[in-house]
Amino acid sequence: MTWLVLLRRFWPVLPIIALGLWGARLDQLRARHKANLAACQADRKLDHANAATAAAKAETGWLQQQVDAGKALVGREAAREPIIIHSRDMVREYAKSDAGRVLCRAADRVRAVDTLDADLAADPRPASGSTSAVPTDTAAPPARR
Repeated sequence: MTWLVLLRRFWPVLPIIALGLWGARLDQLRARHKANLAACQADRKLDHANAATAAAKAETGWLQQQVDAGKALVGREAAREPIIIHSRDMVREYAKSDAGRVLCRAADRVRAVDTLDADLAADPRPASGSTSAVPTDTAAPPARR
């Protein structure tokens, strides 16, 4: 038998073999595509985890900044608190110091403050004018409500 006779006898097998090879090639391409997709998804999951870690680190840093700012504010507010003096001796000692000479008022200035407070707290003079009630307007139309 020659090749031509074999080809004529078994020609229907050739398209089936071609379809089988084409199917095997498609299966190989699909497997490669699935492997690439799995690798890409794994990379995306890793990127997502890294982004979540970076976001958590940034949030922690921001919270630490807030805490530090609060501590600094408390420190500044504590430095602003006035010196509370409890006894006359402490006042006299403080008034003798350099800082006390600047901050403490002399006796005549204290009396002037007391006089000012008394003037401000005095009863006001009555306003000029009549003390009668405001007359009603009987000709005015009633209010629409």
